[in-house]
Amino acid sequence: MMSNKKQKAPKKSDSRPYRLRERARKMEETRQRITEAAVQLHRSVGPARTTVSEIAERAGVRRMTVYNHFPSDTELIDACSSHFVQQNPPPDPAPWREIEDPAARLTLALGELYSYYRRSADMLANVLRDAAIVPALAKINAQKWWPYVDTVLDALVDKDDTAERRAALRLVIDFWTWKKLSNSGLDDNAAARLACRMAAGA
Repeated sequence: MMSNKKQKAPKKSDSRPYRLRERARKMEETRQRITEAAVQLHRSVGPARTTVSEIAERAGVRRMTVYNHFPSDTELIDACSSHFVQQNPPPDPAPWREIEDPAARLTLALGELYSYYRRSADMLANVLRDAAIVPALAKINAQKWWPYVDTVLDALVDKDDTAERRAALRLVIDFWTWKKLSNSGLDDNAAARLACRMAAGA
């Protein structure tokens, strides 16, 4: 027997959590589009030459939307940096420490590091170049890139290394050193072998 009682219609407030979740999802998608657009521009023309208007146009949003999601240059560059590193992680120096022989350790490290430089050359060149004129970028580099370089150096240095040896190691792991060797016509393996000999001379 069917009940004569009328079922209660769902309250309008019942749909509020769904609307909030949907709004949060759309906001996150928009933020992701803006971040990806900025990364593409930073990689092609560099952070210093990237404008908010170009980011908005590439992301398919208005300029004010970019500002709403990223009120400051630091926040936008930080998001771009995190996104790029997630998509292009640098080599982990930790396994290098397990290699006792300094020459073998450096050979492996430079092989992996120079390969990473090759894959990320356009972005790294723009970011390291523009840091001199974009304060927010210099700040992010100081928080992320240079500590990573220090970690790489620490993995390669032995406790009895001389100051000259440390200086040589810092030189051969530098991105611009790889860039100059690459521009000289050396492939990454040849560049790594030459850099190893340079460090051995110290």
